[in-house]
Amino acid sequence: MTALRISTVVAEFDLDAVYRFLSQEAYWSKGLPRAVFDRAVANSLCFGGFLGEAQIAFGRMITDRATFAYLADVFVLPPHRGQGYSKQLMDAVVAHPDLQGLRRMVLVTGDAHGLYARYGFTALAAPDRYMERHQPGIYTSG
Repeated sequence: MTALRISTVVAEFDLDAVYRFLSQEAYWSKGLPRAVFDRAVANSLCFGGFLGEAQIAFGRMITDRATFAYLADVFVLPPHRGQGYSKQLMDAVVAHPDLQGLRRMVLVTGDAHGLYARYGFTALAAPDRYMERHQPGIYTSG
């Protein structure tokens, strides 16, 4: 397995490619407007995974860097899946100095429970305490 170079320097990212994947292919963010994407990146701790100069992975933490973080938009491009790159990306995320000592990290996933369980994520201990305001069609409903 080739080692992934992980960076948190957004200036190195191929933001056009990341946006294209999130807005056109990711089941959770189809139709994402570019301005919303740009604002999300600017206000998150972002991680890019690179093979040479090509960005093949991405993820971001929405966090106060003191008590709480929400993991979002994690992906590895389809041709590179199944090669351990998601684990390398997650290794870097959970080891990042700004994410140490947080009281809570959360995420939502439809298909990667096994990956995240390796990093200590579990089903909600008290789901009755959580509430959400969910607008799943917000990017595509005009």
